[in-house]
Amino acid sequence: MRFELYIAMRYLRAKRRQAVIGLITLISVAGVAAGVAALIIALAVTNGMKRDLQDRLLGSTAHVDLIKTKGDGMRDWQPLLARLSHLPHVTAAAPGMYGQVLVSRSSRAGYALIKGILPDQERKVSDLLGFITSGSAADLSPSFAGGASTVDSPDAALPPMVLGSDLAETIGATVGDSVLVTSPQGELTPLGVTPRYQRFRVAGIFHSGFYQYDSAMAFLRLADAQRLFSEPDLISIISFRIDDLYKAQEIGREIEQAAGKGFETTNWIETNRELFRALALEKTVTFIIIGLIVLVAALNILIALTMMVMEKTRDVAVMMSFGVLPGQVRRIFLLQGLLISVLGTAAGLILGYLGCWAGAHYHFALSAAVYSIDTLPFAPEWQDGVLVGAVSIGISLLATLYPSSTAARILPAEALRYE
Repeated sequence: MRFELYIAMRYLRAKRRQAVIGLITLISVAGVAAGVAALIIALAVTNGMKRDLQDRLLGSTAHVDLIKTKGDGMRDWQPLLARLSHLPHVTAAAPGMYGQVLVSRSSRAGYALIKGILPDQERKVSDLLGFITSGSAADLSPSFAGGASTVDSPDAALPPMVLGSDLAETIGATVGDSVLVTSPQGELTPLGVTPRYQRFRVAGIFHSGFYQYDSAMAFLRLADAQRLFSEPDLISIISFRIDDLYKAQEIGREIEQAAGKGFETTNWIETNRELFRALALEKTVTFIIIGLIVLVAALNILIALTMMVMEKTRDVAVMMSFGVLPGQVRRIFLLQGLLISVLGTAAGLILGYLGCWAGAHYHFALSAAVYSIDTLPFAPEWQDGVLVGAVSIGISLLATLYPSSTAARILPAEALRYE
């Protein structure tokens, strides 16, 4: 063991008359550990929020959407869909028809975004139909001829609908119930424009964990949606899944060019740019604010080493009178501060990653209406551990510069004059 490291370790084991210094040293180690653990947990939560939101967004929506810039939608869309489905990088494509409606049951009602779909194609671009918690989405297939479980019910012949779980709870609907769907796109009558309405049977309820979809999304068969809005052979969107989701912008431009004039595309990056920018800013601000805990711990290290230098002035003077160089004295106290920071950082990393494991294992519930997701996610990354450890040790070493330099400037003759 090197001489400087040996002395530094001896100084850390404070004697009884140096109990105050020992207590401050322990507080310094605990402060560094608390700051590092808090940073690891906070960054893991931020990473988890970004990961879960991105995964659920990508699972619930298509990578690229094609819409028509003018008019109500696309007619004679089958040839266009077939042509665009074979473009490079396109792995799946599905038509869809959107419309805002009011869904009600008895005296309870809620607004919903209806999407008319072809289920077999929709499953290839979105995972929402895979989150069915009760009932089934099988009735949405074009060959539907009545729900097997409700053949004897008078509602069995009604066209099927799949609701989001929060929307179903809002209107008090369960599988097998009939609901009234009212479209604001009304019909012109002698009494004026009257809303168009139709009854549907709740065939299934899905729960994606993503509040925006669970609270306001409903699926119909494409033909039923076209009939509801009195728009036969019309779709409002073609959704695409691509082989490289991070190239959605470039591939979207290729789809636009292939579709021709009058079409434009949107993609998941553009749609959610502000959300992910806010998450990135939140991660930076979290790192800075919680990093102040490490800064406070570094100040404790500075105080502990300064008191140690004052306490060990005579010892340092004796060592220097025996030939110990000022540079060696400086390294003794630098190593002492390094040992404190390394111990605190190691303990903090262990506590932080254990906390992340516990959080991921026990699933802390969140309000989906506020945070868009229903459980607190934890996604610790080793890169964050390296960054936090480096910053913690770096700040702690900066705090040792002043006391170690002070110790190196001790003059043996002055220190031992009255001994």
